[in-house]
Amino acid sequence: MAKKDSATPAVSINIGINDKDRKKIADGLSKLLADSYTLYLKTHNFHWNVKGPMFSTLHLMFEGQYGELALAVDEIAERIRALGYPAPGTYREFAQLSTIAEAEGVPNATEMIRQLVAGQEAVTRTARSIFPVVDAAADEPTADLLTARMQLHEKNAWMLRSLLEE
Repeated sequence: MAKKDSATPAVSINIGINDKDRKKIADGLSKLLADSYTLYLKTHNFHWNVKGPMFSTLHLMFEGQYGELALAVDEIAERIRALGYPAPGTYREFAQLSTIAEAEGVPNATEMIRQLVAGQEAVTRTARSIFPVVDAAADEPTADLLTARMQLHEKNAWMLRSLLEE
């Protein structure tokens, strides 16, 4: 008996989305998962290490954002699994898939905000990039997930950007 590829579902999936499209969507969601997890780590790191006159505000804001991201990564991973593919789950996989760079050292509070704005926007772009195949496949559950993620990340980016204005 031939060994099955670990990325191929053991039992056929018939949810109205063909295998090729499910794979493309899962691949896109894997990138979204990697970006989201990388942003989670960066935000949590900044929560621990922020200092300065905006400490209390940023400490609480970052906590809310990383808490929400912790829930989001689970939702994204579960959608990948529902499509029949394994979700990436190692630092190596995330580093290969993510468009978000790790922070170097401990930046000051203003640089933390700038990096988190860039991260929030990167997650939004990654989510948006998946829409063509999701729309073509009529994958409404993934479209709903992507829409919710984009709304939240765009709002977070706006709120963080507002802290940089005079």
